[in-house]
Amino acid sequence: MPQTHRISREAHDRLSAELTDLAGRGRIDIAAQIETARLLGDLSENGDYHAAKEEQGKMAGRIMHLTSILENCEIIEVPRNGVVAPGNVISIRFEGDDIVEQYLFGSIEERRPGMDIVSPGSPMGQALEGAQAGQTVSYEANGNTLSIEIVAIES
Repeated sequence: MPQTHRISREAHDRLSAELTDLAGRGRIDIAAQIETARLLGDLSENGDYHAAKEEQGKMAGRIMHLTSILENCEIIEVPRNGVVAPGNVISIRFEGDDIVEQYLFGSIEERRPGMDIVSPGSPMGQALEGAQAGQTVSYEANGNTLSIEIVAIES
């Protein structure tokens, strides 16, 4: 059974647009690149041809990945109740550290420019999910117990 991906409406819309673009314009562009490279001659020593074919394979993989996510997703509302949940931006401080770090809590597909992600499936993410601002949670990593204070939660 395929994994269900919990994503926000914003991420769903962005992924749908990317899939539409890749399946349409992307395929046309890569086919044109392959045809242009083919005209350059001997395919066995044609770097442009091999690069275009490799790009075509990567694009096909991304199309399959996006299709799988969109077919097996649950669209979630980003909670505004002060509890760590997918789609929230969380500010945390590791025990013994003065630096407050910000992370997006959720799927890698929720990514935002310049912001690292904490996956709910990771040990850190499992400890954080459901916690509230001001709370300290602990988790195991590489045989060590790490503690994190949740400084703030933003929707």
